[in-house]
Amino acid sequence: MGAAGMDWQAFGVSLKLAGWTGLLLLPAGLILARTLAFHRVPAKGLVEALVAAPLVLPPTVLGFYLLTAFGGNSALGQAWTAAFGHPLAFSFAGLLAASLIFNLPFAVQPMQRAFEALPTDVRQAAWVSGLSPWRTFWRIELPLAWPGVLSAMALTFAHTMGEFGVVLMVGGSIPGETRTLALSIYDRVQAFDARAAGAMSAVLLAFSLVAIAVAYGLTGRVGRRHG
Repeated sequence: MGAAGMDWQAFGVSLKLAGWTGLLLLPAGLILARTLAFHRVPAKGLVEALVAAPLVLPPTVLGFYLLTAFGGNSALGQAWTAAFGHPLAFSFAGLLAASLIFNLPFAVQPMQRAFEALPTDVRQAAWVSGLSPWRTFWRIELPLAWPGVLSAMALTFAHTMGEFGVVLMVGGSIPGETRTLALSIYDRVQAFDARAAGAMSAVLLAFSLVAIAVAYGLTGRVGRRHG
């Protein structure tokens, strides 16, 4: 604990988790969002439902299934333990894997809406001008869709910082490893330490408000551009 009861160790774990989640979901989200926006995907409705499922599933339910999938009795859990010498559940790696799954809709959906808003004739004009699909993506699509991409990253970062249920189920609360700021707030409330809980809650509130302001601001720019 530090000044005003702030748990800087848990804050560092939260930042590390949010940073890695955003870094890994950026390329994965771009590929999945662009595929859903521009290509014929078999059972597209089912794929979109699976991507959106973490939005409606109770965090403890999602956490239970992920804990079952990552646990020592699962094939994935046993393979991980054999390869790395420690279990996947209740480790930072397991927490990160869970974070990638429960943040998938926050990363993919804003990017998909941004790609879908691009005028078809702009992409066709690029192809007629001789640009390859890769150069069209890099020089035309991505610059036009960047507000949606940044909005997705802002929402993903804020959601990771504040997630509680899945983090507790999959990661537990190991200091310096899996105890995030949200879990530290819960522990302080259980200990009747309102001052520390209030200080840490204020930090998460500030992060959330800034992220929402960024997301709404960038979404508004996309709407005005293509409205």
